[in-house]
Amino acid sequence: MSLFCCPICKESLHINSSGYHCANGHCFDRAAAGYTHLLPANRKHSKQPGDDQAMVAARSAFLEKGYYAPLRETLCNRICGDLADISAPAILDSGCGEGYYTAGIYQTLVQLGRQVQLAGIDISKFAVRRAAKRVPEGEFAVASVYHLPIKENCIHALTNIFSPLCVEEFRRVLQPGGYFYYVVPSAQHLWEMKEVLYDSPYPNPVRTEQYEGFQWLTAIPVREQISLTSPEDIMALFGMTPYAWKTPKAGIQRLSERGSLTTQIGFDIHVYLRH
Repeated sequence: MSLFCCPICKESLHINSSGYHCANGHCFDRAAAGYTHLLPANRKHSKQPGDDQAMVAARSAFLEKGYYAPLRETLCNRICGDLADISAPAILDSGCGEGYYTAGIYQTLVQLGRQVQLAGIDISKFAVRRAAKRVPEGEFAVASVYHLPIKENCIHALTNIFSPLCVEEFRRVLQPGGYFYYVVPSAQHLWEMKEVLYDSPYPNPVRTEQYEGFQWLTAIPVREQISLTSPEDIMALFGMTPYAWKTPKAGIQRLSERGSLTTQIGFDIHVYLRH
């Protein structure tokens, strides 16, 4: 049985050799890369929603160099500790991107002897394609965080890492007692990069949100410094940030001319418990 449900009628999906089907006869093919498409046409806001192929490739190459490995390691260790008493956890990575963090979570749990059922969704087919290749044991789908194709109360742990937030959907799919991990940038994240981009940079807003149906447990800080030694890595990092959409051309030019950059990275992993 799949963790996915039919995006049309909400019935459970069953897996066969070619893809997924529900009791009402709705069928969804599985691509050769191992993912399926569970985003109905009337919920698509563009022909190719989400990150494009070039953006996904650049981000994947950057992450593979280990710059954000401290975040992945800290997140994986926390999830393993929280799920220590669950032998067969069901995990959902909402906004999984190219699967860098998804793979880390899966591999860490499997190494501890867990029988993991894992699903990942993202609005970008280019991202989901890479994630499915990275974790062939998991289930991946092009889908919207605002209409998760996931059955109610079936997930033990849900991660949301720099992705759109839909607390109502997260509450619906998590089991009571399940965990929600929400990763956000810290106040000084990429400060030295912002000093190059802007004449008057300002810290990222930092706050702890309370969400209905959840108990906030803690915020785990991850603080490191990274040194980028090529213009390609610098611009790949820039392209992963919201600054890529709203930086004046002069700032982008200054950054593109840098041959190296040392900057802070900072993240807060907010941990919530589903009531």
